[in-house]
Amino acid sequence: MEKFKTVNEILDFAMKSEQEAVDFYTALASQSNNPEIKETFLQFAKEEVGHKARLQKIKDEGVFEMQQEQIADLKIADYVVKTDPSPDMSYADALILAMKKEKAAYKLYTKLEQRTDNPELKKVFQSLAIEESKHKLRFEIEYDDYVMREN
Repeated sequence: MEKFKTVNEILDFAMKSEQEAVDFYTALASQSNNPEIKETFLQFAKEEVGHKARLQKIKDEGVFEMQQEQIADLKIADYVVKTDPSPDMSYADALILAMKKEKAAYKLYTKLEQRTDNPELKKVFQSLAIEESKHKLRFEIEYDDYVMREN
């Protein structure tokens, strides 16, 4: 795991991760044959672009305010089977893929937060973990509303 010495290094790492998420969701959208899934992945990519811009603003302005909040966890991502991307994937599989990706990002930032003693760096990691948990919750709610209710 990378060792960070400054907040800017963390922000650069986080922006790189957000860009990877943009690229991931954009690639999935381009591979999908289902217009609904294509649109969903493009929306996910757009949100990740917004997160990257927010991180860039923090870096440029040097202003970081952390909001303390508790994010619900439906734990749906813990109980669904991992799926691989494919051009003909179902909407449910697309949501599972997104949930698992956001859960992994949350775990990464939580582990990074635990590995530093710097209070400023801890706040940055906590904030990034909260953002990822919000994404995961959104996908879990979507899965609950549109997949589990149909079964």
